[in-house]
Amino acid sequence: MSHIVSYQHLRDFTREVFVRMGCSPADADTASEVLLSADLRGIDSHGVARLTGYVRLWEAGRINTKPNIRIVHETPSTAVVDGDSGLGLVVAPFAMAIAIQKATAVGTGWVSVKNSNHFGIAGQHAMMALEKDMIGMAMTNASPLVAPTFATERMLGTNPIAVAIPANEQPPFVADFATTTAANGKLEILQRKHEEAPTGWIQDKDGQSSTNPHELKDGGALLPLGGDRDHGSHKGYCLGSIVDIFSAVLSGANYGPWAPPFVSFLPLAPDPVGQGLGHFLGAMRIDAFRPADEFKSHMDNWITRFRNATPVAGEKVLIPGDPEREMETERREAGIPLLEAVVKDLQEVAGKFKLNF
Repeated sequence: MSHIVSYQHLRDFTREVFVRMGCSPADADTASEVLLSADLRGIDSHGVARLTGYVRLWEAGRINTKPNIRIVHETPSTAVVDGDSGLGLVVAPFAMAIAIQKATAVGTGWVSVKNSNHFGIAGQHAMMALEKDMIGMAMTNASPLVAPTFATERMLGTNPIAVAIPANEQPPFVADFATTTAANGKLEILQRKHEEAPTGWIQDKDGQSSTNPHELKDGGALLPLGGDRDHGSHKGYCLGSIVDIFSAVLSGANYGPWAPPFVSFLPLAPDPVGQGLGHFLGAMRIDAFRPADEFKSHMDNWITRFRNATPVAGEKVLIPGDPEREMETERREAGIPLLEAVVKDLQEVAGKFKLNF
């Protein structure tokens, strides 16, 4: 059973929770917009379903709601940002704005972030570049839940990559994907629905394939994109590793198994190798390569030709970003469906802060 709640109601409620946690009104606005962008785009695993997780991290003293987010090192085209343990939902847009500023000045801008927390969906940050006629990129490392190919130990996060590319008449190309077969949030949704996971998503503590969505609680692990070696899991392992290195080794954040877990009840790894979680964000001005109108006209052509590729029977060919854009249009008007378990979680949060939900 699901409940339909309007976007505005969810946005107002989420904003007020962040204010009650101690965020400034401006930061609460940013955090609620980024968080709710996931629900609007149909990425339910990363939206308000995560709000209770942020509250618990704050209660555990792992989120600073009044951070001094600042540049600690820079060149004309690059920067390192210290998030001061702030909400990643606030730190990442701050860093992306710097990447866009640098791209405006010199053509491209690249920002690596340390001392941050979970930043919501990567696509929202990458899309900030679109309105400036820029290509945006965003990635982040995350809680170590993923076993490398041929390993049983959890070493990497779901480590998403997002790339947003503007077009002219056509909507933008927006690729936003985890480097695992499935994000952990999808397992959480299956747990709430009491359903099994597809083969290739997870393995048990001995490295054997499993369909139990609770497997992680028993020492199991998520699998890299591909699922197993025969289906290319080594490629997913490589992609996740690249994200980890760009986001954390480059910035001075914790990497690999030292990345802090999103859930507050798990302890931080002993002997940390850096500060907090890491992100990597980039912006490229199109006219640093070719005239923007010329490029966007060719992007229209690219998108149109790919969308019109001969489909297999009963299917239509999609462009990255199509399903999320269609979902956003629908949910802004019709509201956002919330599972019963998520509603109960939000009611618990409401009670904690003496709010109504």
